[in-house]
Amino acid sequence: MNEPHLHASTFESLGLTAPVLAGIRDAGFAHCTPIQAQTLPIALSGRDVAGQAQTGTGKTAAFLVALYHALLTHPAPAGRAPTSIRALIVAPTRELAVQIHHDAEALGRHTGLRHAVVYGGIDYEKQRRALEEGIDVLIGTPGRLIDYYKQHVFDMKHVQTLVLDEADRMFDLGFIADIRYLLRRLPPPQRRQSMLFSATLSYRVLELAYEHMNNPELVRIEPDKKTVDRVRQIMYYPAMEEKVPLLVGLLRQSEARRTMIFVNTKRMAERLEAVLRANDFHAQALSGDVPQAKRLRFLREFHNGDLAVLIATDVASRGLHIPDVSHVFNFDLPQDAADYVHRIGRTARAGAEGDAISFACEEFAVSLPDIEHYIGHKIPSAPIAAGMLATGLTAPEAAHRPGRPPRRGGGGRRPDRAGRPGSGHRPRGKPHRPG
Repeated sequence: MNEPHLHASTFESLGLTAPVLAGIRDAGFAHCTPIQAQTLPIALSGRDVAGQAQTGTGKTAAFLVALYHALLTHPAPAGRAPTSIRALIVAPTRELAVQIHHDAEALGRHTGLRHAVVYGGIDYEKQRRALEEGIDVLIGTPGRLIDYYKQHVFDMKHVQTLVLDEADRMFDLGFIADIRYLLRRLPPPQRRQSMLFSATLSYRVLELAYEHMNNPELVRIEPDKKTVDRVRQIMYYPAMEEKVPLLVGLLRQSEARRTMIFVNTKRMAERLEAVLRANDFHAQALSGDVPQAKRLRFLREFHNGDLAVLIATDVASRGLHIPDVSHVFNFDLPQDAADYVHRIGRTARAGAEGDAISFACEEFAVSLPDIEHYIGHKIPSAPIAAGMLATGLTAPEAAHRPGRPPRRGGGGRRPDRAGRPGSGHRPRGKPHRPG
């Protein structure tokens, strides 16, 4: 074993059932990551666990392996109806729910357990039919789960295992009342196993854990080391009019292949999309108002490498496992220091290396002291050399002049509504319009 992000423990040594081990082998896993090595012995013994670890460290596989082992070693109660689920996994965002479902089908393909994923914005009747046909493991976002539950499409009387993923994000997105609604309708904590995973175990997350779990054991992986070792971080201090030329220059220099660019507003995401497309980059904006079918298609294209540049508000900064992201750009510094860690965590996942490049412009540099205090060190900076700024850029308006076919995806969507979950943090003051 020469991967430094892995632990000496192997999955073979954990006493897992044969179907679970077969799924692990198919996925190419052998050694555990640190969060898996520390949480799995607890969870496999039937105890509740609350785990904290950096993004991209294998939390999803940890709770799926424990969940499958529990369901296979503890048969369903006699007389259980097909629509009475055995396991519930709650995720804060649609993208994370879809990703968990993808991983669950891969790891659980030999278990014989049936899965379904439900989330808002798409396929209402299709998702309903899947539940009515009967499933074992239900994955979903809070709103859609409650919707179907209230219609008696499924019940939770026989839930044996509960997972809350990205619990801190539940609070951030205003879902905590919905989470409590679901938790109060499950069997009591002593009659089920509960697992909670989060990038941070804040006081409010721990309060939720102790209220609705059965004396959970806490596991923290490097809680004081909030940024991934293998992310190369660099900070530039551009003037407002230099931000776009600097971004384009750096993208050309890096030969953008699978790059994420984070901004603070949907409006800025759409403007950058138009600018980059006008200058021959295959770029797409992803924000809270993009219809779900398009959102999933964009993520699939980005995952497959067909889309080179994904521009995102913080709706996409948590919970998405996209392998081989080479560069993350903070075009706008986030106003929440924790979001800086979540953003740069999109690269250097599972032991890989990556680059995080941030712009501290005059509008958002005010966030930098809080970010550096949060991560515990100063972010290295570099001067902007003249040759780094792209010249002769094509304006988006020129790309749409009469007689030229319009480029797909440029502008025209309504602005984000204040307070809408997933719309990204709004900056203090008026958004900058790159020239």
